[in-house]
Parts: sequence; C-alpha cells; structure tokens
Amino acid sequence: MFTGIIEEIGKVTLVQSRKLIISANKITQGLEIGGSVAVNGVCLTVTSFNKTSFYVDVMPETLERTNLRLVSSGDEVNLERPLTLQKPLGGHLVQGHVDATGRIVAIERDGDAMLVKLEASPSIIRYIVEKGFIAVDGISLTIVYKDADTFQVSIVGFTQQHTIISRWRLGTVVNLEIDIIAKYVEQFNQFHNGGITLEFLKEHGY
Repeated sequence: MFTGIIEEIGKVTLVQSRKLIISANKITQGLEIGGSVAVNGVCLTVTSFNKTSFYVDVMPETLERTNLRLVSSGDEVNLERPLTLQKPLGGHLVQGHVDATGRIVAIERDGDAMLVKLEASPSIIRYIVEKGFIAVDGISLTIVYKDADTFQVSIVGFTQQHTIISRWRLGTVVNLEIDIIAKYVEQFNQFHNGGITLEFLKEHGY
C-alpha cells in the first residue's frame, strides 16, 4: 500500500526483457529483497539492490496494462516506498495496482499551478468524481473537472518540481489507478440493488 506522495525521481538504467534496473539514492534506504516499490504507480517486487540502484521484474500483465512497456533506458520514473505505520498518509490509499492507462490531451497554466486534462476509457471515467482522488503515474491528485471521456487535475508547483510531471507532454501515456473506495462502494451497491427482501431479512436474523 502506498500514499501517492512521490519520494524520489529515479532513472531507468537498463531495460532487459522483463527486468528493469533503476538508479536512485533516497528510496534504496530501507529496501528489502522481496519488498515492494512503486514505479510510476506500479507496485513491483525488488529482486536486488545496492546503495545507488535496484532491480525489479515486470510481468507480462503489468507491461500490457501500464506505461512501463514504453520505458527506455534513460527515462525518469516516479518512485515511492510502501506506507508504514510511522509514515503520514499525506495523499490517499494507493494500491499500486494500475487499472489502465490514460493520455494527456491538454496542458494549461493557471498561475503557479498546472492544469492537465487526461483522456480515459469509460471503465475509468465511471469512477471519477470532482474533488475525488486518482493516482496518475503514482501521484495522488485531486480531480477538479470531468466530462464523458476526460478529466482534469490541478497540480501545484511543488509536485511539478518533485515528480516527472514536468516531462509530460501532449500525448504522454500515463498510469491510472482509481480510488479503491469507489470500487468497494460500487460493489456494495450492486449487492444491495435489489432492495430489502424477505431472503435478505432472514439472512440477517430477522
């Protein structure tokens, strides 16, 4: 589990079949072999590491569903270690299980903030609510607007400077993870959409 608060920008130094080597300084402290790290919001397992880099394996399902299939040597990526009980939950609960990719279709300036509009599939848009959360390339962001096939986020200067957002361009493919709470609410509503029935009451001891 992660928070969507990026700790460090890393650099991919090797892409080899289903393995990535990523250089980093801060997040290598406290890593464990077999432990997790979020790379552009994708929860991956650390297979080896030293003081300046770490290795992760990337499964075919992950490559198909995320933008890691597009990563090349020299590319920068967002990095975050897992949430601990000693770490503040500054963003929102992020699983590192990317639902789909989206595409940047507009970038505007609003003073020091940057307004980014992203295009996403209906399977993502259905969960989007204004002022709700979404993780974009692992960054916890607040949604300020949505329509039938796009949504917009506003990004403050600090986040622009400490993530790969400044590298985003029109057409950039990004990882999207919707708020897990939205999924649970949907499932709960589906379970109860038949209303209160005699069978329901009997099941619950009435």
